[in-house]
Amino acid sequence: MAFVLRPYQRGAVDAAVRYLKGPYRNNGLMMLPTGSGKSLVIANVIKELKQPTLVFQPSKEILEQNYAKMVSYGYSPGIYSAAVGRKDLAPVTFATIGSVKRFPELFRVFKFVLIDECHLINAKQGVYRDFLKALGRCRILGLTATPYRLVSDGSGGSILKFLTRTRPRVFTDLIYYVNNRVLFDGGYLAKLRYENSQGFDRHSIKVNTTGADYDDRSLKAYYQATNFQDFAFHVVRSVADRRRNVLAFTRFIEEAEYISSRLPRAAIVTGETPKSERERIISGFRSGEIRVVCNCGVLTTGFDYPELETIVIARPTMSLGLLYQMIGRGIRIHPAKEYTLVVDMCGNVSTFGPIEDLKLENAGGDKWFIANRDRQLTNVYLER
Repeated sequence: MAFVLRPYQRGAVDAAVRYLKGPYRNNGLMMLPTGSGKSLVIANVIKELKQPTLVFQPSKEILEQNYAKMVSYGYSPGIYSAAVGRKDLAPVTFATIGSVKRFPELFRVFKFVLIDECHLINAKQGVYRDFLKALGRCRILGLTATPYRLVSDGSGGSILKFLTRTRPRVFTDLIYYVNNRVLFDGGYLAKLRYENSQGFDRHSIKVNTTGADYDDRSLKAYYQATNFQDFAFHVVRSVADRRRNVLAFTRFIEEAEYISSRLPRAAIVTGETPKSERERIISGFRSGEIRVVCNCGVLTTGFDYPELETIVIARPTMSLGLLYQMIGRGIRIHPAKEYTLVVDMCGNVSTFGPIEDLKLENAGGDKWFIANRDRQLTNVYLER
């Protein structure tokens, strides 16, 4: 099957191939928003490199999406992933890091390494760092919609740092980016409408010891004092009465259980949900049999459902990346929906701004940062 690349996708492919085949010594970074078609970009980069290429994905779902695009081009890639149930090598191989981490010697034949959702790499430690170091000489390109990480300053504060500005760092060169507004204005992403609940006091909640997000004990105490659980139930029920489907994000399993158990045609998905049950629920959600899914700790990446038209964020977060990923589940276009409704119960959008307006800016040299409506969001201390 032939795919016609959008202008920004063509630009991304050209930049990636030029960089990977060039004389550069560093690792490259590319920012492509959620819904921009990263799997299509990856497939075309591999096609034009014409060299052994290893592609990492953080989950089975994303691996299967990227793999399907390569198959559609007539390729027969290998898959090395226990989650998929396959461990075979080919000139193009899709893998998950947990399955290959102990066997770097098997993968030294690959000249190029592409890493999807590369913001998940910890530059200081972890399996990615160790594996890439063991590979030796290879060219590396990371792709992500959220090129920043929370970094603790060691005194209880945290800074959200752009990936090329962390120390140590894996990615040095930003080689291509697309701002969200390009995709929204171009009609490539669904229109968003926001409803913000009033009265949630983020300043009444303590920050955890890492400074990266809110303290669970403090948050639970605030929930109990304000009867937040009942409030969340009424909000989800209200939007479910007027919308075809609802995906609700909670911080704790208790809230997800409380809401889903009181609504018809509702279900809950958490990290503890067995694989077969999770697949059954997602299938029922896609078919319309299940209209409300409450989830805790999952369905933030790799869950693509273009018909999704309502998102309820029933939790506060200090993580711009998490907020983006939650809203990102609903930004794909579909003929059956006019817009996606985002109901923010905890002041997250007020804190970071609408995701349509997130943009990458440069302060000179390699000093890239994310901003929203003239407010700098990365490489500054987090605000509650």
